[in-house]
Amino acid sequence: MSDVLLVAGVVPQPGILNMAVQRLREAGARVHLVGAVNADELPAGLQLDGLCALPEDISKATPTRAAARAVPGERVWARIRREPWARERSRTADVLVALDSHAVYTVWRMAQRNRTADARYGTQAAVQALAEREARTSPGPLQRLTNGIPSTAVVRQGVNRLINAAPRAAVNAATARPIMRSKAGTQLWLSAVKAPKISDSLRTKVAHQVAKGMAWADRPDGEALILTATANKLRKPTAQAKMLGEAASRELKAGMPPRDLDAAVRALLAVADQRHRADENAAAADLLNRAMTLAFDRVLHIDQLTSPLAEDPEGFVAPFRRSLAATTVASPRGRSQPAAPPPTDRPLRLLIATSANDNFLKLIRDHYDAHPGVEVRFLDLAANAALKSVTWASKPMLEHRLTADETPYGEKAEDRIRPHLDWADTVFVDWCVAPAALFTMVDPGSTRIIVRLHSYEALSRWPYMVDFSRIDDLVFVADHIKDLTTALVPYLQGPDAPRMHVLDNAMDLRGFRIDKPAKARFQLGMVGISQVAKDPRWAIQVLRLLRERDDRYRLLLVGGDMNPDVSVASREYLEAFNRDVRELEASGAVQRLGATNDVPKMLSDIGVIISSSVREGCHCGLMEGAASGAVPVVRDWPFFAGRPNSARTLYPEGWVIDSPEEAVQRILQTTADDETWRAVGREASAYALREWDWSVVKHQFDELLLGDAQS
Repeated sequence: MSDVLLVAGVVPQPGILNMAVQRLREAGARVHLVGAVNADELPAGLQLDGLCALPEDISKATPTRAAARAVPGERVWARIRREPWARERSRTADVLVALDSHAVYTVWRMAQRNRTADARYGTQAAVQALAEREARTSPGPLQRLTNGIPSTAVVRQGVNRLINAAPRAAVNAATARPIMRSKAGTQLWLSAVKAPKISDSLRTKVAHQVAKGMAWADRPDGEALILTATANKLRKPTAQAKMLGEAASRELKAGMPPRDLDAAVRALLAVADQRHRADENAAAADLLNRAMTLAFDRVLHIDQLTSPLAEDPEGFVAPFRRSLAATTVASPRGRSQPAAPPPTDRPLRLLIATSANDNFLKLIRDHYDAHPGVEVRFLDLAANAALKSVTWASKPMLEHRLTADETPYGEKAEDRIRPHLDWADTVFVDWCVAPAALFTMVDPGSTRIIVRLHSYEALSRWPYMVDFSRIDDLVFVADHIKDLTTALVPYLQGPDAPRMHVLDNAMDLRGFRIDKPAKARFQLGMVGISQVAKDPRWAIQVLRLLRERDDRYRLLLVGGDMNPDVSVASREYLEAFNRDVRELEASGAVQRLGATNDVPKMLSDIGVIISSSVREGCHCGLMEGAASGAVPVVRDWPFFAGRPNSARTLYPEGWVIDSPEEAVQRILQTTADDETWRAVGREASAYALREWDWSVVKHQFDELLLGDAQS
């Protein structure tokens, strides 16, 4: 006679329990029950051979913090495992039966300790197991799926039975944390999702359930591995491409560069091209948007200390240059007429446009607001709901660019942008992101379009969604940013490219000239540490080396910390940085001053200003520090080091160094005594004011916007 152990995670209905016990006894079994049971409501005459009644709320009880964080199935196991009677019966049972989904995890754990038992979900499966035991000695589907690496045939049979019989509960049992965290568990499910002769729908269903289990077990690499393996077995190219994209997306979400990013992007672009050729442009736009979103995710380019675009820019964007859909989006549509010259009989109408980021516009706006020859309007596209809805709508934008005829999105963009274009003689769009794409989505007519690209935009997807044939002037903040952008966007290398200019950011540096106290000579400073690209850990390395020579040196950090919620990669960098500075902060060697509206005051105590970044456009904080009379020490930004234009061509000779050791040497030399330190600081301040102050740069903007006659 066989022994059956029933496990209840929640209180079973009396009638159903009674019927289950009867059927099992009729099959010749002794029946035992453990779990959530109301003993007072058990059916009269219920023929149990053993009972361990536990509280009804065992799936909810949270006696410890660990249990509070657990899911119901784990809480049931945590309670039942403490019962000696239950442990003894689970070791001797022939069939282990989960009566509900909350009991499945407990049955799996019991099956790990009793390798000869059949583990089943539900009464019908248990009766069948009893009937089969006489004819076989191998375990059943659930145990075969959880107690070892099975054959392909067994996997296929087991997967089908599990998913079809109890999709969520059964798979939850075999995707529990202990399984998914083990190498054997990963191999088990890889075998399952790669097994032949399984339908795409079933394979996809299993993959998504297993991926959830991997996520539950904090295994983003496992998620991607399962989804990629599944994608490679799918028959339909679109489904395959989307799942490859999903795998890469899971890794990016976890802050990890995807192992198969190139394959995912190429697959998505291939099916986007197919859909575009078939004139299915909504689907093509969706697929192209997925490819762009993956390829230009901030985890790859913004929240890391390097980027594929820095290492091999042309190679990285090559798949987009070969894609029909991507090149169609980037193809020039031109304008119906050239931009008109500035008016001579009235003020120039200047529209300054951005979307929620006017950080670099204050001096420009103030200057032209007061200019008698200019009438200014300012447009924040994020502040107007109707405009915001068309500004960042990337998929409708792509569909419109893919479609030869007018689209509903194109009509909306026309209706909402045209009044601004009709009013303005010149539109100055700050940041080459969505607003630049929107303003070039429609024919500007005779209105002159100027777009300024700062730095990070070159690492984003937006330059590939902008129609540069409708831009008259493209402004960069530095030559090395211009070089990178033109290398990435082929149209900018052609004869019809917009006029390109390099103009420094608008900065009022005269207000930074400060008399510094003597103690500032030994105080290093950084202005801005809120992004991974600022790499303050490099500055910490410099400080440690410096203090080995002279422990009077300190580091002052101006600005707020990184936002850990931006991405996992950003959070991990912040955690590493906090570990680096913990001891130094405790000793006073590092001081975080936080965000401030009075940067000149903060700079008064900083005698050496450091740029430790891996990439910058022009690094305003460094320029402000130099203007204040601090000694500049600039890391040769790795993104651009060794190229024709870099930090070495932006700053004077001597400011830029290659390594922390060289930085230490420059600091010791320039701060050797008070006279030397102040002399080097005065020289740096004079250079900054002569080259970058608004009193100089505003004439360059006048020349750009008004022309020589009105400058």
